Amino acid sequence: MKWEKLKPPEPDEPLCCCECDFCQCGCCCDCEDLDEAFNRWLKDKPSKGGCQSAVLGAVIDNLEISMIPALVLLPLLLRVASLHYLLGVTILTTLPGLVLWYYYATHRKKRRTLFFLTLALYSLAYMYYLFITEILPRGDVSQLQVCTVTAGMILTIVSLIHTKRGPGFVTTTLSEGHSQSQESNTEAPVLGTEKEPLKAKWSRCSVCKILRPPRAGHCRTCGSCVQRLDHHCIWINSCVGLDNHRSFLLTLSVFVLTSLYGISLVLHSLCPQQYLMTALFYCPGAYSQSSTALCFTCAWYSIIATGGLFYLLLVQVLNISFNVTEREAQLALRNKRGQSRLWGLVVDTGEYSRGFCQNWVEFLTMTDATTSPRSSLTDLV
Repeated sequence: MKWEKLKPPEPDEPLCCCECDFCQCGCCCDCEDLDEAFNRWLKDKPSKGGCQSAVLGAVIDNLEISMIPALVLLPLLLRVASLHYLLGVTILTTLPGLVLWYYYATHRKKRRTLFFLTLALYSLAYMYYLFITEILPRGDVSQLQVCTVTAGMILTIVSLIHTKRGPGFVTTTLSEGHSQSQESNTEAPVLGTEKEPLKAKWSRCSVCKILRPPRAGHCRTCGSCVQRLDHHCIWINSCVGLDNHRSFLLTLSVFVLTSLYGISLVLHSLCPQQYLMTALFYCPGAYSQSSTALCFTCAWYSIIATGGLFYLLLVQVLNISFNVTEREAQLALRNKRGQSRLWGLVVDTGEYSRGFCQNWVEFLTMTDATTSPRSSLTDLV
């Protein structure tokens, strides 16, 4: 019974009205969790779990943020943050917290949203606009440097478009093709010895009800099975799987390199007498003019965003080096079958790893390395 309480609900179970996006009475839901939360609130009893009340959790679950006011608010907040360094510290520390809070609110309900993708593209365009209109006229940036930043921007967008083409969903045709190959192997007596390992590698999804290849997983947010599912990325509003994992890594790499190069050019233009790391914390005259103060504030905003994506890039590189997906790492931690390495940045399952070089060759060529006789990871993440 204890395991049943801890077990995550299956996506094909009936949804409560407060979990349905199309239900207009979601805020008036009469489910047991909401009733219990309000009873505890009326009787002035503490919440059962954590410091956050269940009433607030119910409000968060039904929260939607319109993209247009949020995008209009971003330049306004950055301009307010450039008025004084104390305002900059306050706003630049609050913005990541608000973004993480909204991510938590949408991630709990496994809801797809364009907010994060639009915010990323809008921030990228706004930073480039300030670079062209404020930094370039100062005369400290050469044409070659401008072309390098522009080329990085274009390559980032092109690779993002290629990533958005699809992660490689498990289709009915793929499942039927595997079933037909199994039938042909059954009829051929020569291949009878390979029948059992082949059947052990494929699994049937409890939601899609179709056979899926090894390392495939069901994404609750997209509602489909994805080949070699890594994770569902909110910044591209899509899954990362077999077909787009390489382009996803390319997008992250190009963006991080372009952003770091652009930040270095901005800081060199604003604080030519300071070293790069020194200029981040001490830039005399940065707040003497509104334009320089805005550029300096946006440089810090870009550093915060780039730092988060650099962490994601680092985790991806380590996972590829150990030949493990993010989904497999989470399942290994949940089932206590993996070993944390490098201060918890990567989980080594040891199931598909063939060594550093061979793992990268497999990733770049996407050859099938699922020859492990162990049971496949079929849980939902």
